[in-house]
Amino acid sequence: MVPIVSLWLPILVSSVVIFLISFILHTVLKYHASDHSKLPNEEGVMDALRKFNIPDGDYSFPRASSMKEMGTPEFQEKQKKGPNGMLTIWGTGSASMTKELTLWFVYTIVVGIFAAYIAGRALGEGASYLAVFRFAGATAFFCYAVANWQESIWFKKKWSTTIKNTFDALVYALLTAGIFGWLWPR
Repeated sequence: MVPIVSLWLPILVSSVVIFLISFILHTVLKYHASDHSKLPNEEGVMDALRKFNIPDGDYSFPRASSMKEMGTPEFQEKQKKGPNGMLTIWGTGSASMTKELTLWFVYTIVVGIFAAYIAGRALGEGASYLAVFRFAGATAFFCYAVANWQESIWFKKKWSTTIKNTFDALVYALLTAGIFGWLWPR
């Protein structure tokens, strides 16, 4: 068994590497450019929504207040009439992504801690590169990928986006696994 504090270096190095690689995947390779579509008549939709001054949050429409209401003819008619959807509002402001990038980096550290915990409990000092690679890599993959799948299952996120995110997760997991294997205490 290897304590998490002994694995601070692979946690930190993998977090920095994943942060940089995610930048490349999202800004240089551009295959995520089609993840979101532009609204038809974007200005008109934005103008229409602006007048409601909707607070930041997640919304679904139409939305029933209870399961009983979902069974009413009135609610079912709303659904048939459409449109049906989900909407996330995050208000106005600058296009700065400082908060999101900071949270992403913290998230990569948390994933590294989970990978360290699982691998550290399963393996001892001097474990083989491949054994460390398997435990750290599988844990990182599950952390980065699996939670995204339910977005497509339940909330109709495009499967193409989920597949691209799963590919990213595989890259992040392989890098995390390699770094943990390389920096594992001997």
